Amino acid sequence: MKQLKALSGLTYRELEERAARNGEVLARSTLADVLRRTGLPRPEVLAAFVRACGDGERVDAWLAARERIASAAGKAEPSAPPSTALEAPPPTEEPMEQEEPARQPRNRRRLTLIGVALALPLLAVGAWSLLPDGDGSDGPAPADGWVTIHPAGDTDLCLTEGRDQAGSYDSAVAAHLPCVDAPIPRTYLEPAGEGRYRVQWHHPEMGKGCLAVMNGGPVKGMIEPRDDCSGATLFVLESVPDGYGGPEGFRFRATPDGRCVGTSGKDMFQGSEAVMEPCANTRDQVFEIREN
Repeated sequence: MKQLKALSGLTYRELEERAARNGEVLARSTLADVLRRTGLPRPEVLAAFVRACGDGERVDAWLAARERIASAAGKAEPSAPPSTALEAPPPTEEPMEQEEPARQPRNRRRLTLIGVALALPLLAVGAWSLLPDGDGSDGPAPADGWVTIHPAGDTDLCLTEGRDQAGSYDSAVAAHLPCVDAPIPRTYLEPAGEGRYRVQWHHPEMGKGCLAVMNGGPVKGMIEPRDDCSGATLFVLESVPDGYGGPEGFRFRATPDGRCVGTSGKDMFQGSEAVMEPCANTRDQVFEIREN
């Protein structure tokens, strides 16, 4: 769960707000407590957390993993009775990670340690298998500076300035076009700290623009350049070994959105627009980054 939160790029407050938009309750104080301790979260808390992180398609898999761990640990530790205490109001700041866990009776603490010893190997294997492949935690960093961005296995196409194929939007959007026909704008990958990057486009007439995901309008989910780079979308670049037949590839995961750049699972072709979609181990979400 800690790795999924890190991959999402979302804060406790943002996860709480996203859960509320989904019609669920995920209090910051509750989530901080879950991630700080070694015990299993309640099923409804886990489900709300996974959906808020953008991995809703695999909620059932997460819950199944939880049940397997609970079955292994349940023989060592009886279930605790439900608490009748009212939940404390959420903190105004991000929860402190160093807060000391509440004391437990000695016998109960001993049983808990036994249960944890049984559960941890299963938890490590189960949770790791649920994370997307190529999360970039151990992979090489991408090249930054002046680059070209290519779909995996198709270096003749570049992610560059294009147009909405339906003709419903007059301004430029990010699309896949032949590299020989798209020398302008030049692409600059700017490190923004904490493993995140801005994607800049430099145009000889329009100047610099930074790519941002559009959250509304006729082309919702597409990506456009904006003059104000302070409002640009920040991307975490996750390493993907093999690159689907090509060199090392990368997945562009937006923060705090949690979705990835792709083409709605379809094969890329000349003119296809880049769109945001749930992150998955699919070829359309993997890109090769070349120094230029």
